[in-house]
Amino acid sequence: MQTASFIGFIRTLFYIMAFYYVFKFLARLFLPLILKKVVEKAGTNFQQQQHQTKDNAWNKTKSGEEIFYNPTDSKNPRETKKVGDYVDYEELE
Repeated sequence: MQTASFIGFIRTLFYIMAFYYVFKFLARLFLPLILKKVVEKAGTNFQQQQHQTKDNAWNKTKSGEEIFYNPTDSKNPRETKKVGDYVDYEELE
């Protein structure tokens, strides 16, 4: 059976602290660059999806399908579903 030495413990703590500070330093250097690339990629994907959706909608209207927009009138509000009757409860003593 091996026993842990004080020197080995100190060396392990040194490695852990060194790894932490190196990782922290590298993260400060490269994380902004990586995040910038991710945001740019997401922006281009969003623009491509918007462009495709716009083209698909334009092609549908050109092919003879008509799109009708029927806004709701403020004079005739939409009715809500009636689920049940309201029951008024009184507290009994």
